[in-house]
Amino acid sequence: MFGGGGMNPRKMQQMMKQMGIDVTDIDAEEVIIRTADEELVFSDAQVTRMDAQGTQTYQVVGEPETRERGASQADAGDAEDDSAGAAEAIPDEDVQLVVERAGVTPDEAREALAMEDGDLAAAISRLE
Repeated sequence: MFGGGGMNPRKMQQMMKQMGIDVTDIDAEEVIIRTADEELVFSDAQVTRMDAQGTQTYQVVGEPETRERGASQADAGDAEDDSAGAAEAIPDEDVQLVVERAGVTPDEAREALAMEDGDLAAAISRLE
């Protein structure tokens, strides 16, 4: 970071403290970084938080396991793809609220909620 390749770690900490930089090790069990297509999962990662001038920076050191996004939730993903399964997961109270607000049938309300992943406002907007 500072090019102190042969510098004493204690001296480095003193210099960082003088510059107002606080470094804290975090005892993390797992770190997951999600991108649009994949997840990088770090088990046994070394995580360090650096506070400098009101900004927090995290450094993750370790070897990640790469997996497709949602691969760990394959069974849940199959249920979500099935519109009947997703529609059954919508609470009746939410359906009733959409029926009252949008003036539609319960089936239409349930379908709109399923299409909007249970988001009440988005479902009502879709139907109005």
